[in-house]
Amino acid sequence: MPYTKLSRDAIAQRVAQDIPEGAYVNLGIGLPTKIASYLPADKDIFLHSENGLLAFGPPPAKGEEDPELINAGKEFVTMLKGGSFFHHGDSFAMMRGGHLDICVLGAFQVASNGDLANWHTGEPDAIPAVGGAMDLAIGAKKVFVVTEHLTRQGEPKIVEQLSYPVTGIGCVDRIYSDLCVIDVTDTGLQVIEIIPGLSFAELQGLTGAHLLDATAA
Repeated sequence: MPYTKLSRDAIAQRVAQDIPEGAYVNLGIGLPTKIASYLPADKDIFLHSENGLLAFGPPPAKGEEDPELINAGKEFVTMLKGGSFFHHGDSFAMMRGGHLDICVLGAFQVASNGDLANWHTGEPDAIPAVGGAMDLAIGAKKVFVVTEHLTRQGEPKIVEQLSYPVTGIGCVDRIYSDLCVIDVTDTGLQVIEIIPGLSFAELQGLTGAHLLDATAA
């Protein structure tokens, strides 16, 4: 049966469904920032950006951009009522001090034990981009990863052991890919959702680590 991978916007929309009322959440650069556009307006969710914003909202309408309102990825944002600005040193203190409920990060690789690699591929000509990922990986109470399941070359991003430089050890709690949703548990990688048309066996064949089927639970 044919299947259609989730778009990047669909992945972001799916993650937004799992962010609870009252949560303080950091959205990493890239795909994670799309989540801001899909958070329900009737929920109080406080978005944090490492450059010193708290309680920002979705992107502004075209023509209403404010050059002083940007997130860590240099994308325009809006501010919600009660939002605040502060020094990035204070922002990192929030990240390192365990004050964030959730951070959502992209990934080059995730290992079966929850190790994360997302700042460098190790290639000699690659540009490293540490940013605040290491601080978020160890500081947030929960770490969600959003990623395509495979690289552009067709290699699995979910693997038994990392081959790229490590960002955080055993830090990932849940993985959202364009094919599935996986919980990282003490007993292994538990698949809790698979896109329509894709079987568990096919998903396993596209994954570089052993998976457990929890979709029927």
